[in-house]
Parts: sequence; structure tokens; C-alpha cells
Amino acid sequence: MDKHREVAMNFQHMRIARPVRVLNRSCEMYCDGLGLTKLGEFTDHDGFSGCMLGREDLPWHLEFTQCHHHPVIPSSSPEDLLVLYVPKREAWESACSDMDHARFVRVASFNPYW
Repeated sequence: MDKHREVAMNFQHMRIARPVRVLNRSCEMYCDGLGLTKLGEFTDHDGFSGCMLGREDLPWHLEFTQCHHHPVIPSSSPEDLLVLYVPKREAWESACSDMDHARFVRVASFNPYW
């Protein structure tokens, strides 16, 4: 087995980290809209603050960061997506409704596959 396949098969957790403009608002939206909870947070660690959102039963979490001294401007593109699969239509509709109430903005997909 090559070393890359071995690493991919053995990692236990994944973190997706993104800079945001308003840390508290981003955290609230994802907690309210996706039912995530705050797993951890840090304040002014070498000029950065952040929070990790997820659930204890998931092998992944989201981390949002904010730079205080040299703000990093989020630079998303039409293809910069977080895709979450919800296999049952009723659960998907409920999740969409929760995200609407949390003030997410629906946009048309640039890539017709999504």
C-alpha cells in the first residue's frame, strides 16, 4: 500500500477552517442553521480568535477564525462550497428551513452538478 493511501485510510478527524469577517455571527448562524455546537474556542491567540463547531458524534468540525491585527478577508468564489449531503428529503427540507431562519442566503449554484 502506498503511503498516501495509508494516510487517507487512517486519519480520524477532519477540520475545515475558514476566515470570517464577524466571528460571533458566523458561529451563531452555523449552530442555529445546522444544529452544530461550539466544541471549543480561543481568543487573541497571537492575534487570532476562533471557534470550532461540530458535534461529538461527527468525524469532522468547522473552524472559523478572525485575525485582529491584519484582517484576512474571506475570498470565496462561486465554486467555494461546503457541501453537506442529507439523504432523506424531509430531513433536507427541514435543514433548509433551519438555515433560512438562521439567515443564510440561498444562491443559485454556479456548477449545475450541485
